[in-house]
Amino acid sequence: MADHEEQLDGDAVTEPGTADAENNQQNTSKRKEDATNSTIPYYKLFSFADSMDYLLMSVGTVSAIGNGLCMPLMTVIMGEVINSFGETTSNKKVVGIVSKVALKYVYLALGAAAAAFLQMSCWMITGERQAARIRSLYLKTILRQDVGFFDKEANTGEIVGRMSGDTVLIQEAMGEKVGSFIQLVATFIGGFVIAFAKGWRLTLVMLTSIPPLIFSGAVMSLTIRKLASRGQEAYSVGATVVEQTIGSIRTVASFTGEKQAIAKYNNSLIKAYKSGVQEGLASGLGLGTVVLVVFCSYALAVWYGGKMILEKGYKAGEVMNVIFAVLTGSFSLGQASPCVSAFSAGQAAAFKMFETINRKPEIDAYDTRGLTSQDIRGDIELRDVSFSYPARPDEQIFLGFSLTIPSGATAALVGESGSGKSTVISLIERFYDPQAGEVLIDGINLKEFQLKWIRQKIGLVSQEPVLFSCSIKENITYGKDGATTEEIRAASELANAAKFIDKLPQGLDTMVGEHGTQISGGQKQRVAIARAILKNPKILLLDEATSALDAESERIVQEALDRLMVSRTTVIVAHRLSTVRNADTIAVIHRGTIVEKGPHTELVKDPDGAYSQLIRLQEISSVSEQNAQNDHEKPERSSSFRRLSSLRSISRGTSEGGNSIRRSHSFSISHGAPAVTGVLEIETDIPESASSEVHPEVSLRRLAYLNKPEILVLLLGTIAAIINGVTLPIFGVLISSIIKTFFEPPHQLRKDSKFWALIFIVLGVVSLLAHPMRAYFFAVAGCKLIRRVRSLCFEKVVYMEVSWFDEAEHSSGAIGARLSANAASLRGMVGDALGLAVMNTSTTIAGLVIAFVANWQLAFIILVMLPLLGISGYFQIEFLKGLSANAKKMYEDASQVATDAVGSIRTIASFCAEEKVIKLYQTKCEGPIKSGIRQGIVSGIGFGLSFFLLYSVYACSFYAGARLVAAGKTTFPDVFRVFFALTMTAIALSQQSSLAPDASKGKSSAASIFAILDRKSKIDSSDDSGTTIENLKGEIEFRHVSFKYPNRPNVPIFQDLCLTIHHGKTVALVGESGSGKSNSDLIAAEIL
Repeated sequence: MADHEEQLDGDAVTEPGTADAENNQQNTSKRKEDATNSTIPYYKLFSFADSMDYLLMSVGTVSAIGNGLCMPLMTVIMGEVINSFGETTSNKKVVGIVSKVALKYVYLALGAAAAAFLQMSCWMITGERQAARIRSLYLKTILRQDVGFFDKEANTGEIVGRMSGDTVLIQEAMGEKVGSFIQLVATFIGGFVIAFAKGWRLTLVMLTSIPPLIFSGAVMSLTIRKLASRGQEAYSVGATVVEQTIGSIRTVASFTGEKQAIAKYNNSLIKAYKSGVQEGLASGLGLGTVVLVVFCSYALAVWYGGKMILEKGYKAGEVMNVIFAVLTGSFSLGQASPCVSAFSAGQAAAFKMFETINRKPEIDAYDTRGLTSQDIRGDIELRDVSFSYPARPDEQIFLGFSLTIPSGATAALVGESGSGKSTVISLIERFYDPQAGEVLIDGINLKEFQLKWIRQKIGLVSQEPVLFSCSIKENITYGKDGATTEEIRAASELANAAKFIDKLPQGLDTMVGEHGTQISGGQKQRVAIARAILKNPKILLLDEATSALDAESERIVQEALDRLMVSRTTVIVAHRLSTVRNADTIAVIHRGTIVEKGPHTELVKDPDGAYSQLIRLQEISSVSEQNAQNDHEKPERSSSFRRLSSLRSISRGTSEGGNSIRRSHSFSISHGAPAVTGVLEIETDIPESASSEVHPEVSLRRLAYLNKPEILVLLLGTIAAIINGVTLPIFGVLISSIIKTFFEPPHQLRKDSKFWALIFIVLGVVSLLAHPMRAYFFAVAGCKLIRRVRSLCFEKVVYMEVSWFDEAEHSSGAIGARLSANAASLRGMVGDALGLAVMNTSTTIAGLVIAFVANWQLAFIILVMLPLLGISGYFQIEFLKGLSANAKKMYEDASQVATDAVGSIRTIASFCAEEKVIKLYQTKCEGPIKSGIRQGIVSGIGFGLSFFLLYSVYACSFYAGARLVAAGKTTFPDVFRVFFALTMTAIALSQQSSLAPDASKGKSSAASIFAILDRKSKIDSSDDSGTTIENLKGEIEFRHVSFKYPNRPNVPIFQDLCLTIHHGKTVALVGESGSGKSNSDLIAAEIL
């Protein structure tokens, strides 16, 4: 598969294969479309919790229940306060009575603070731990899959996108939102229990609101779940485009493929945008319906409560206790809708990940069953093998294919591209199993061996060597865990790599960059050979292992390989026939069949044999190329090729076929950059601080500017949010008026209760209209911002100079993680969160106005205490912001490990390096996990403090109100009017504090994104400035060129280089590996 190293040899680059791959991609897309609406049961999200998680969840659950019950208990105290004010005949006695009741608020504040702290901390910590475990398990499962899985069902971008994007949704669905949901459910149950205890008749009447509440909530949840799944599927397509483009940025830049990549990426964003807007509208409609039902139930309660006072002798405090309890319980049910939305999104995101985690591969890399012994002899036999690739089941590679290679022998496989040479290597490595026939080692079917054990006996050096984004030393040690420095150096010397390694300032500790792009092709190949030498295999598989080396290096490495091949069974796939002359046997394969076999000396005896024809064609092609240097217009060259046209069907892969395949690789967007860098760059030369750059803080004004095209949409959303916000203080005014009404004479009570009930219905209708408007307009603005930010960032990234990508923090994994996580986090500042912020602001302003009009002294006393809520929230945000930025950088590093491993799955499988990669990934994730735990503790402190201050404000408010009533400066209805108005303000501020984690992530993400947008590319191919020539001749001149790699300013590559290439001429650049040949190409193409 193109996304995972080389699809070996030409078997994957033939035209039929390409067509089949496209058909297969369509089938995969259809499977994804079918899976879009699939989710998993919610409880399965916690399938990977350990004993500590169960303890945290248990403590968090009990604490959430306790925190949730505090609000219903508060309504009981409220009822006592109302009766204390309303029934006390002497104003002087009211202070003493209310003081005792206010003290209960203080006790409640202490209990709520402790419960809230444990609730938030425990659930955030366990969410972080379980999400990290899911990421690790997902990667572990991915690495155990057979290679066919990557051919058909997954690719690197999708996998890394799920690890960085989908796990965020899963974490939200099993983290603090679970605690919030349990808290709200406990409030709901506790509210109704108290309501029944205080007045069951009135409660039964109000219970009529429950069925429509449940129905509207269920419809909303199902709709959001479906839409969220569609959105995530669209984003996973975009993640694939990012990984493929950034991973092959040199190829993309050289063929000016930036616009194509941007267009493909933008198409995926359009689908995600539509799903996001529809999701916002569904959420708004659901919430609006819930609020309407709630307000209608209170209209009924006010009317029926008055009737109960008149007919059943209820006290006003009891009626208000019931109304407050049901109000609290019902509102908590409405507030649970964002939690339900998060659960739905998490279930949808988890479906594909959990499906993969539970997938049993046909060839299991972790299966410990099977034969093992001290060693193997190395006899290889393919007996009557029939095989076709899983991605191309209709294209038969082998049908009854047989091949025997005795122990210690060297067998060379030659033939046209796509004939099946590299498929033999894939079958011996057991990347695939044949559909029929057997692959035998020492006469034993390969399936009977323990897979890991037998792969440890086999060494593979591929045509395009795969190196990981780490040091040379770490790359070589993939051949043997725990290898000593002496062993590594010995392997390097055998592979002729020690010479160039010693010249590097960091030596073996030199970083090779993503896909090994910071060293030349020849150097890459020698490191890969050293890795295979260190493995000391019994069977050696060489897939054009010396193709990237210059003549001198090839001679020396070939000698090393010859020494290595002694007493080993060796299979060589070769295009250059001069490298296989010493093989014990040479097999010429044509269309999956061996047409000729034997040693070189025997095969050349038949002048009409396939092998002899291949040799003549290569010799003539070589002579023709030399003649072309002297006189490229000689007609004899074309006629020579015409005479050989009949031979091309056999030799296409041998002479120009090899080049053809390599060209295909360079065109393939998923293959990583072609290994053409002439001299090594060293990432470790950069100070650590530079790689962990701290992005400057971004003002909200800059972020808002990106939303400027949606100014009208934001304005409409703001108006709707203001209306939403104002309804809460108005609701407080209605409550205070109702309290006064319940102490009125019967005639007036009967009349006023009907009037206020009607006002409640009107308020509900207004909310029904305002909530969907707010949710829709802010969803449009938020989703357009995310689409714009993703698109702008990706466009900016693809036009960066290539040297920018040599830094670890700009690898495909890191950039993919930035685009996935950062853009999504911006919705913590725009979208639903911004709508809530506007709504809370309008609530605050309206509440303050109402309170000061009612009684400015009491309002001022309460207002002095409210800033404490804001101050605690501010410090919480600032602290979380730092933690979020650190965790983001560390997760990007971990994402790169996953990108490297998944993109190089054949190499990982061949060297049995799955466990090593998992350990490295887990090590990289340790920092973010610790940071997440600290975030949980800080958020818990802020959450607990907000509840403590909230209930403390209640206590102080009523005590101060009692003092003012006793002094004759206010009346008890005005006390409640001020109290409820400012209570709504306090609730708004408390809600704003709960948005702190999202706001913190949003600010950190904005800083990271603008760091990309603000950077100017040093070589920008999208820049239209500069000279253009109408008829370009093709004259190339290097005039006194001096060049150093940006990451190695102390190592000159060119010094005063002068070179002229006239138009129409062919100039060959030769020299040892790493001499700077490829740098000339890159500079001429203005890539460096």
